[in-house]
Amino acid sequence: MLDQTVADFSLPATGGQTFTLSACRGSTVVLYFYPKDSTPGCTTEAQQFRELHAQFVDAGAVVVGVSRDSLKSHENFRARQELPFALLADADESLCQQFSVIRMKSMYGKQVRGIERSTFVIDRAGVLRREWRGVKVAGHAQEVLSFVIGL
Repeated sequence: MLDQTVADFSLPATGGQTFTLSACRGSTVVLYFYPKDSTPGCTTEAQQFRELHAQFVDAGAVVVGVSRDSLKSHENFRARQELPFALLADADESLCQQFSVIRMKSMYGKQVRGIERSTFVIDRAGVLRREWRGVKVAGHAQEVLSFVIGL
């Protein structure tokens, strides 16, 4: 999938919007997938993207978070964390499937199906330029920003 054009998609987003990839042509898109709203790791990750958001914007990038949570859950999470970017609700897992981020994971000793924390950078022409899978939260948003600035 790397260095290939990403197929267009549309998903419901916070703020009563619909996010469509093709509407972002001309901007770099940072698409980050996370397991669940308001959990410790996902909250920390969202906060790190929030803290660097102005720098992403200065670099010509649109940051978007994606999980399987409902729009209502996303709206609450976004408000509590004062996130300046949209969260997309992928309830039917269509985007998760497109990017192959659903994995079997171990949680409290049980196997569960969930989102593997992953980030994708799509360039101004809609081509996938970088992917991170199995992301560790610490320092990740800064690493993504450094890549985006270098594009």
